[in-house]
Amino acid sequence: MIELPWRSYPRGLLDGLSPRFRDRLRVDVDVMLQDELAHPSLWRHNPALPYPIVGVVHHLRASEPRRLSRFYRTVERRYLDTLDGVVCNSTVTRDAVTDLGVDPDATVVAPPAGDRFDGHVHEGPDGSGGGDTAESVADGAWTPGDRFGDCAADPLRVAFVGNLAPRKGLDTLIEGVAAADADVEVTVVGRPVEESHVLDVRRLVDRRGLADRIRFAGRLSDDDLAATLRESHALAVPSRYEGFGIVYLEGMAFGLPAIASRAGGARDAVTDGETGVLVDPDDPSAVAEALETLATDPDRLAAMSRAARRRYESHPDWTETTARVRQLLAAVADGEAPDAPHPPDAEVAT
Repeated sequence: MIELPWRSYPRGLLDGLSPRFRDRLRVDVDVMLQDELAHPSLWRHNPALPYPIVGVVHHLRASEPRRLSRFYRTVERRYLDTLDGVVCNSTVTRDAVTDLGVDPDATVVAPPAGDRFDGHVHEGPDGSGGGDTAESVADGAWTPGDRFGDCAADPLRVAFVGNLAPRKGLDTLIEGVAAADADVEVTVVGRPVEESHVLDVRRLVDRRGLADRIRFAGRLSDDDLAATLRESHALAVPSRYEGFGIVYLEGMAFGLPAIASRAGGARDAVTDGETGVLVDPDDPSAVAEALETLATDPDRLAAMSRAARRRYESHPDWTETTARVRQLLAAVADGEAPDAPHPPDAEVAT
């Protein structure tokens, strides 16, 4: 494994001009698997390397709403041109990659398994164990209503899980809570990435008079995060863009329907009206409507909870995901065109 230092984008581009950096990449391998996040440092060196290259794309910078999106698109297109194959985490990411000229038959969709909390999900509501088993959730014997009573009479408890950065849409969620005609409480879990954004969000909470309804929990251990998800009725991360959005799948492990943005890969996991609600980016009114629906219709919340858990259970595990990647790597190493290594979209999305 070649470990590259984390660079700012301009510094990464300078690495692309360094012969010493290129020498680090001259290793004896049949095929190299690269993380596309390092593309600023790699796109100029890849054509001179003596082996085929496969890139792993989480999501393209050009897909995000950025001021320099056109510039990023140019650089990422040139990086993708140097690859012999591409591993994508979602069908939306694959569409973005092929839109930049990659042959669809040289791609594979290999979503992450999202099983981070498998050891936590099946504890009882009090954390004692033996509560909501996978079978009881899938069979519909367990729902948020069973654990928490009539949601129409209680605050709707919502979890936001993600880095505190503008892309994650926490400000949109807060505006949605302020506009919703429903009793909603939000626990915000995540580490600050941009301090100025965190200050703006906290000021927004104060301006909207939501200090008693929005709780900032900071970064939590897996145990504490699992406890928070077990105590929640829904997950809400209305991001401005997600390449995949594994947090939605992790919430579904606990039977949490998701309020998610339709801009990006969340559409692979979240089926609008079935396992959650898809909203447009920067649309607090749509978030407010979704919150009102979940807060006032416990039967629908319970049905969406069961569907969310079934969606989680049907998701590919790591064995299937890694098999897809190995198939692509083997074809590239053998100098063959991959034989449709990605399954039909319907199979990925179910």
